[in-house]
Amino acid sequence: MTSSPELARLFAAELARFVSDVVICPGSRNSALSLAVLARNDLRVHTRIDERSAAFLALGMARVQGRHVAIITTSGTAVANCAPAMVEAAYSHTPLVMISADRPARLQGTGANQTIVQDGIFNVAPTVNISEAAHLEQLDQAFTAHAVHLNVQCDTPLVEDSLLEAPSQAEQPQRGSNQSLFKDHGEVAIDLRKPTLVIAGDEAWEVAGLEDVPTIAEPSAPAPFHPVHPLAAGVFSKQQVSAEGYVVNTKPEQIIVVGHPTLHREVMALLSDPAIDLYVLSRSNTITDPAQRAKAVGSRVKASGAPSKEWLNIAQAAAELGAEAVRDTLAEDHGLSGLHVAAAVADTLGTGDTLFLGSSNPVRDAAFVGLPFAGVDTFAARGAAGIDGSVSQAIGIALALQQAHPTELRPPRTVALMGDVTFLHDIGGLLIGEQPRPENLTIVVANDDGCGIFETLEVGAPQYRERFERAFGTPHHADLEALCQGYEVEYQQVDSLQDLIVALIDSTEYGGFRVIEAKTTRATRRDIHASLQARVSM
Repeated sequence: MTSSPELARLFAAELARFVSDVVICPGSRNSALSLAVLARNDLRVHTRIDERSAAFLALGMARVQGRHVAIITTSGTAVANCAPAMVEAAYSHTPLVMISADRPARLQGTGANQTIVQDGIFNVAPTVNISEAAHLEQLDQAFTAHAVHLNVQCDTPLVEDSLLEAPSQAEQPQRGSNQSLFKDHGEVAIDLRKPTLVIAGDEAWEVAGLEDVPTIAEPSAPAPFHPVHPLAAGVFSKQQVSAEGYVVNTKPEQIIVVGHPTLHREVMALLSDPAIDLYVLSRSNTITDPAQRAKAVGSRVKASGAPSKEWLNIAQAAAELGAEAVRDTLAEDHGLSGLHVAAAVADTLGTGDTLFLGSSNPVRDAAFVGLPFAGVDTFAARGAAGIDGSVSQAIGIALALQQAHPTELRPPRTVALMGDVTFLHDIGGLLIGEQPRPENLTIVVANDDGCGIFETLEVGAPQYRERFERAFGTPHHADLEALCQGYEVEYQQVDSLQDLIVALIDSTEYGGFRVIEAKTTRATRRDIHASLQARVSM
């Protein structure tokens, strides 16, 4: 039987073939594993004390690197704390490997301390149990999945002096990217002479042959050549509209979905319209087709013909209608809203910047103000669309960019936009300690003291207001400045749009790691959305 220290040494050597970064959490049962990865000179090791934040930190790094990043935990509930990040990794097809130390099999079901059933704990990723060196042969197959769970059974004694010896410098890993994880669904024939609309979501890519097709793109999709504002979806849902005495046919004959769109109800409704032919392009096992009516699924297109000038003009007019609706609504007296904050962030982004968007309102507001932008890499947690772990993901993204530009005086700028509840949900992600810190990360928190997203949903209607705050609004009155001070993170509060713009420009000039809290209101959020919808109604 292989001893735990020897198994850990062999395991770390195999792990280095697949990953360059490992996040470890303090624990006893994972002692041998942590010491083994720390002894290697071909692995960068990060330490966090909270397993949930640690897993999301690894997930953020993996989004940038495009290959697996590992997290190592002790046994018991420490493993369960990684479930949210594993779910997001699996559903967003982001490579992440969760490595749990476990008690040996003989202790299962005996009431042994800190012993739970870890085999199969993540239903989004099968478990590979490793208790002998021979089991390491399974790693090649395991790393063909995005979300990977390796459960290493460690028996006593857990450590020995030999783990402190560094491996030979000759050991050089052969690391790949997640390109090998793509699934090819084949080719789909598309006649672009028909009025065609592309809807691009998370995981979208630039599809050869569709460059000239009008596209509604979510913020984390590539910037299209013919962008269409998401508010224009209402125009495309109608067969005809009247404009300046003319009647034009505005409903597309076919829609091509690329990736995994999720954001806008009106856009998603187009996918269910039986009068529109639907084609879905995917490079994963996720086929975005809620109504299950796609005519064909593929990963590539064989395009024939080209969009007509008339259709391009219709799409451009609809796009301008949506953009103007946002500009005019922002000019109204709604106070400082989350939409204003998103506009300020968008206006101060530059080529080469990286943006992370929290779920709920921020990612939708970013879409309304015009994202995606060419030259700006944008990430968002759209796999399962949760708010959890957003601070840690933003930090992971910033650290990965730092590592990718080691010779630059200042690493590329990362900006994260999130709501106050999202920020507070992962406030522990700010606890970095004596570890590498982001050198050019600005987290903008649009603080409306609660969950502003529900103001625009059905439960935000007047008849529910009596119980709205307790169940949905959930005001917290948290002191973000005091929290940032406790975590030793630079903090700035702004109360106006102009002050926010100045603060963002300053962050561009000086870099560093800071939190900018924009004090916003959600009292006008429902009116803002009503104004937007009214301006695009035809």
